[in-house]
Amino acid sequence: MKQVVVVGASAAGLAAAETLRREGYEGTITLIGDEPYHPYDRPPLSKQILGRQWEADRVPLRAPADLDGLGLDLRLGTAATGLDLAGRTVALADGARVPYDGLVIATGVRPRRLPGDGGERAHVLRTLDDALALRDRLVPGRRLVVVGAGFLGAEAAAVARGLGVEVTLLEPTPVPLAPAVGERVGRMLAEAHHDHGVDLRTGVTVAEVADGGVRLADGTLVEADEVLVAIGSVPNTDWLEGSGLTLGNGLECDEYSAAAPGVYGAGDVARWHNPLFGTAMRIEHRTNATEQGMAVARNLLRPDARKPFAPVPYFWSDQYDFRIQAYGLLRGHEEVTVVEGALEERKFLAVYRSGDRVAGVLAVGMPPKALRTWRQAVATRAAWRDAVGELVPEGA
Repeated sequence: MKQVVVVGASAAGLAAAETLRREGYEGTITLIGDEPYHPYDRPPLSKQILGRQWEADRVPLRAPADLDGLGLDLRLGTAATGLDLAGRTVALADGARVPYDGLVIATGVRPRRLPGDGGERAHVLRTLDDALALRDRLVPGRRLVVVGAGFLGAEAAAVARGLGVEVTLLEPTPVPLAPAVGERVGRMLAEAHHDHGVDLRTGVTVAEVADGGVRLADGTLVEADEVLVAIGSVPNTDWLEGSGLTLGNGLECDEYSAAAPGVYGAGDVARWHNPLFGTAMRIEHRTNATEQGMAVARNLLRPDARKPFAPVPYFWSDQYDFRIQAYGLLRGHEEVTVVEGALEERKFLAVYRSGDRVAGVLAVGMPPKALRTWRQAVATRAAWRDAVGELVPEGA
């Protein structure tokens, strides 16, 4: 294998490139990114960057000298536009065609958008430029509407309140994040928004970004100076249309994260079969991006000794004065039990059940060591009766 192409120059792509070198690969590595910047970290965008605690020079994942040390053929500011699977070449927006023996696809996701034209007042939050543009507009007394009370929207709302911005948070479900974390935890998060002065409105559907704010499905105009749309994301697979790869909710991969012979997916764009949970999943978490980038690099180098990618997913979220941490697969759970602390104190540890197994654990305001035992329970697919006790439906 003389030429590896990595499409996507963020956490997953960089991890793949670094692992190839660390494992002794001496051939050419071409790292392609559509943004003009060196690989940078995205979680701080909705936290430290938006809150003006960091400047942009703190988000690069590696110093220029470290990148130089990898000996990469770095193609930044150039998007991939097509893939010739049979001919083993990647087409770029500048007209170049890059051949490969091995290919890693790590093109991430892009934000979903709403209809309407809010001009410079309408924002999304995915890139460094997005974060800096929104930050410049968040000054005390300004009115911000955040559409979507998921983790990204909630983090942005919390930061904006800290900057003295008047925040209205609009969410279509009755309880924010309930499908992911359960209703009791979701209500606790909703109370935190209320306590910090956010005008949280649930059960409302936004139809469009309008002149002067957003318009709801019932015609009501919610006035705002700025609008942040945080309603989820779309996998960046458009450039793979017609390539012969299987596309659905992302790039479809097997348990080795392989999409085709010599072609692997990593990070937010990849939907793969996680044998630990026995199901396909696509994870938009920073830790998973790095772990999957490393795993696919090793599988690419050792085709006769590949290993399934079977991680315990992990994420964290900083909101107001507490940190949320979670391991496992919480979505689709059948029961939630608080095993330590109390929701009312916003300091607790909750365990999630799917079937008769421990599926996940979530902690608020707890030290990382408090989760270790439960992470192990998730990793070993521990029986719920052994780890927690009797099966009780959520809310009972």
